[in-house]
Amino acid sequence: MLDYQKEFIQYALDCGVLKFGEFQLKSGRTSPYFFNTGLFNTGAQLGKLGQFYAQTLLASKIDVDMLYGPAYKGIPLASSASIAYSQLKQDIPFAFNRKEAKDHGEGGLIVGAPLQGKVLILDDVITAGTSVRESVEIINTANATPAGVLIALDRQEKGENEKSAVQEVSERFGMPVISIISLTQIIEFLELEGNSTEQLEIIKKYRTTYGI
Repeated sequence: MLDYQKEFIQYALDCGVLKFGEFQLKSGRTSPYFFNTGLFNTGAQLGKLGQFYAQTLLASKIDVDMLYGPAYKGIPLASSASIAYSQLKQDIPFAFNRKEAKDHGEGGLIVGAPLQGKVLILDDVITAGTSVRESVEIINTANATPAGVLIALDRQEKGENEKSAVQEVSERFGMPVISIISLTQIIEFLELEGNSTEQLEIIKKYRTTYGI
């Protein structure tokens, strides 16, 4: 586990973004942890979140020309990550989509820089992969190239076909999917912390049942 990943987990805990307990998921499973980036909801928290996204992009060494955030959750992610990336390495353009195309003024579906070159999609998590599929279609329509997906958390949890949502997206679109942290890092963090043994065992049991 890299230092920034450990820092991110602690920050997510401090902000109430990562919680432990019993949480009902859309899949019907009862998860021992829950993660919601929507709870990074102040200017300082969003700015810090953007730094973690930018650090992960730098660590991945993926070659990209711009960032793209699918509406709605991806909009602040792409915005804050582009600011952080410009401070860490170089200025980078970003864009996001409207849910409905604007038919007046400048019009169009895309806000921000024109989609061109190698485009990295930013999102919080991947569940069904619908957001990624729609993003890929928009990027391809603009004659740009989807270069990968960057998310906050990879739950590393298998679906009906024994593959995780991240694996399915990566294989379907032939591009890398990277995350700031995964369930593996959460478990490593709890092991290093050493004072959450009961919670750790519950999460490990959950991983044994549903993990990839």
